[in-house]
Amino acid sequence: MLDILVVAAHPDDAELGMGGAILKFKAEGLRVGVLDLTSGEPTPHGSLEIRAQETAAATEVLGLDWRDNLGLPNRSLEPTLAAREQLAVVFRQQRPRWLFAPYWIDAHPDHVAATQLVDAARFWAKLSNTDMAGDPYHPERIYNYYCVHLKLAVQPAFVLDISDEWEQKRAAIECYQSQFVTGRPVEPPTFVDSLRDEAAYWGKIIGVKYGEPFTCREPLGLSTMAGLI
Repeated sequence: MLDILVVAAHPDDAELGMGGAILKFKAEGLRVGVLDLTSGEPTPHGSLEIRAQETAAATEVLGLDWRDNLGLPNRSLEPTLAAREQLAVVFRQQRPRWLFAPYWIDAHPDHVAATQLVDAARFWAKLSNTDMAGDPYHPERIYNYYCVHLKLAVQPAFVLDISDEWEQKRAAIECYQSQFVTGRPVEPPTFVDSLRDEAAYWGKIIGVKYGEPFTCREPLGLSTMAGLI
């Protein structure tokens, strides 16, 4: 059973969007899993074998409790009923308290479809009188992380301090050499340098070194103000 399940359209999306949060959750003793919906291939410098090796390396860096791939088609991911059922079964089996999905506005159709699937599968996972495997289950909340192909002036619901986790997040991202190193400029600022600068921007917003932004369609409830910066 998981406390948190991060759903990503492609391997590396979870690391890019919320690698720091994953590391922080793990340090707090939570059980965290990642479900990649597609292989992420084809890409200019990758292959199925390369991506699998890179994903395994990043998984080790993050210390995940569980990771799997739903095997849906890359570049043509759609929120079909069949895919919804597959995802709902994962929710029923892993029973995470919280789900994290991509932000729902994006130029990449796979990211948009992934969030549509998460929203619908969360509802389906609680259904009774069905042939789906597992007992009915309804995750408490969906949060959304930003891993977008648009230059958006986003207004997050909250920003998480990942100052202590940034270097390890960077190490997880750099496991994906075929995506973020091969064929990219080697002179600063590199792609990963730009990610660091973005994390520094979000950190500055909340008065820390590095941060990651998140949002949620539902109101957030607090039982104490102690966790606020």
